[in-house]
Amino acid sequence: MSEFDSKASDWDKNNIHLERAREIANQLLETIPFRPGMKAMEFGAGTALLSFMLQDLFSSITLIDNSLEMIRICNEKIAESKLNHIRALKTDLETEPFDDKFDMIFSQMTFHHLSDVGKMVHTLHDLLSEGGILAIADLYTEDGTFHDEGFTGYKGFDPEWLSQLLTQAGFKNVTYKTCFVQKKIEAGGKQKEYPVFFMIATKPEQDKQ
Repeated sequence: MSEFDSKASDWDKNNIHLERAREIANQLLETIPFRPGMKAMEFGAGTALLSFMLQDLFSSITLIDNSLEMIRICNEKIAESKLNHIRALKTDLETEPFDDKFDMIFSQMTFHHLSDVGKMVHTLHDLLSEGGILAIADLYTEDGTFHDEGFTGYKGFDPEWLSQLLTQAGFKNVTYKTCFVQKKIEAGGKQKEYPVFFMIATKPEQDKQ
């Protein structure tokens, strides 16, 4: 069972999730040269807040998540919206093979939950078509207080380190900037800020490397 199964039903009711997805969508709209007919994947889609904000930009969107409940919510939203170009699949890309090609893969707040980021950037590189774009939004390095005790993922990332991983995996033109600041109230009522970066990278075309 995924750690997010119990959170799925209330996920879209959290204003922070909505605000964060909206800001990341804005960054994508400002940065990416969208063209007709693009196929997209949202990796770690959750309830697909981000994909539904971008639904008109793609000919197809594949939602990937390892939480059965998150995928169930996605399928409910797809049915309610009567959309036939979005599909939701329960798949764990860390352990299960996946055979398809995409013009764009985007992800928000998923990478820090991975067990091996280095392996995943190679997996995503393979899933992109030549000239395809990877967009990642995730936490800058933090002190471990963003998650509750027992969290086993990454405590955010140094974007320079992540940029080097992407370059080593074959990506080009890696850029990043701060796109959102998530605020949380700690015990005692003190507010703490956790900045989120937005990073994009391109899989080069063979004859242009």
